[in-house]
Amino acid sequence: MILSAILLQAAGGGGGYSMFILMGAMFVVMYFFMIRPQQKRQKEAQKFRESLKKGDTVVTIGGMHGKVIDMDDDTITLEVDRAVKLKFEKSAISQESSKKYATQTTATAEAK
Repeated sequence: MILSAILLQAAGGGGGYSMFILMGAMFVVMYFFMIRPQQKRQKEAQKFRESLKKGDTVVTIGGMHGKVIDMDDDTITLEVDRAVKLKFEKSAISQESSKKYATQTTATAEAK
């Protein structure tokens, strides 16, 4: 039964080109909907981490809130409370949470 279905499909002839076109179209769709947006987000996150400076308030991916007091090439030191300093990898800083936290603190400061 399966063999006869395969033989019937093979008897159709010129379907090879359409299969390659379909596969190519699927790759193009995957590139524009999955791969390219991910690369764009990675570039934005890298630019955000490079733009950090002393005095910025940030949030880590674990939810730790702090103020940047020192930076190296790969690490960042945050003051999370008076005289409590923690060292994190720069990749542990959350871009979305940090921006959200910064807008909340700005709105709170303006309301006072």
